[in-house]
Parts: sequence; structure tokens; C-alpha cells
Amino acid sequence: MSAEARLAELGLTLPVAAAPVAAYVPVVIAGGLAYVSGQVSFVDGALVKGRLGEDMDVEQGIAAAQGCGLMILAQLKAALGSLDRLDRVVKLGAFINSTADFTDQPKVANGASELMVAVFGDAGKHARAAVGVPCLPLGCAVEVDAIVAVRPA
Repeated sequence: MSAEARLAELGLTLPVAAAPVAAYVPVVIAGGLAYVSGQVSFVDGALVKGRLGEDMDVEQGIAAAQGCGLMILAQLKAALGSLDRLDRVVKLGAFINSTADFTDQPKVANGASELMVAVFGDAGKHARAAVGVPCLPLGCAVEVDAIVAVRPA
């Protein structure tokens, strides 16, 4: 089953790939890998702002991380032409806007991680970092970047 068919089966729709907000490109392909710049938390087209442990709970954070994962896939589709060129998700880096005493960053990051496995199966299993930070661009709740292995066109 294609990745896009799997997304439809899951009831998920890719957002429009967001334009960069600073001096970078969304995806760089080099040496068989696609490096996806950090994608911030959009859900239903709206930026998810907030801080875990302050004004957001874990479930809201998980939804925000899934939104980041969907934007990663949207960026990959825009860069590759098809998600079916993705060979495997290699690594995700999740940055969670959180208070100093919030320690559930791994649970929040699972929103993006579980999406990758749901869409790509074993090829979606990846290495990961989940880091708490005191603030993120635009006040967003979560930002996730990715490294994926790609097949030649």
C-alpha cells in the first residue's frame, strides 16, 4: 500500500508544505538522505502555541507532535514528488517547549514517531531525540526535524 493510501486509511490529510520563515530550505537531499528542517506544530492549519507543563497537557502535545510529523511528510512529498520514494525514516529530533519540571518529552514526541510507524511500518521505525527547551520559534509547542533515506527517482 502506498504511503498516501495509508494516510487516507488512517483518516489523515497532508497539509500544504509550509514556506520557510527564515534563511533555510525545507529539505536538502544529499548522499541518499533527505534532511528535513524543523517543522513546527500545526493542527488543522493553525499554529499550536503553548508550553507543556504550563498551559498544555501531554495529549495536546502529542497532537502537536503529530502535526509536525504530517508537515514533515508534506515537505518530503513536495521535495521528492512522492512519499513512495522514502526508503526508511532514519532519525527524528523532537524539541518540546516545556517547563523545567516537565519530564514527559518522550511521550509528546511519540505523536510524530507513532505517525511514521503507522504510515511506513517497520521502515518508519527510527532513532530519536526528545528534548525539552524553554522556547521555540513563533511560540510553538513542538518542533520536529527528520533524516530519511530516499530511493533514487
